[in-house]
Amino acid sequence: MTAKKKRTPATPAPTSKKRTPAKPSAPPTPEPKSSKAPAPAPTAARAPKKYSALEAAAQVLRESGQPMSCPELIAQMAAQGYWTSPQGKTPSSTLYAALAREVKLKGASARFVKTGPGHFAYRDPDTPRS
Repeated sequence: MTAKKKRTPATPAPTSKKRTPAKPSAPPTPEPKSSKAPAPAPTAARAPKKYSALEAAAQVLRESGQPMSCPELIAQMAAQGYWTSPQGKTPSSTLYAALAREVKLKGASARFVKTGPGHFAYRDPDTPRS
């Protein structure tokens, strides 16, 4: 058997030339700020505020005043137009996990309190927290 020789290309591969970095240009001079603030948009033309799932759940629980399960919360949030699931398969499970995480991590300063298996209520800010 004969040993195979490595083939070398007929023309050598082009080598990249190192470029020297360009000198940094002078920073642009900031434009003077005007003392006039932009006028706010009229309230009638503003779009309704988009809530996160937790903010919408807090709003629904605050308005209802009673404990609710996560599927009930999802239905109420969608019915009132606060939040809709972005094509998720299990929005109630996702909401449950987020509510449980806030209750566990924030403890007494959490916005929610777990009242039973799968049920959450809005924590009344007027009651003393222990």
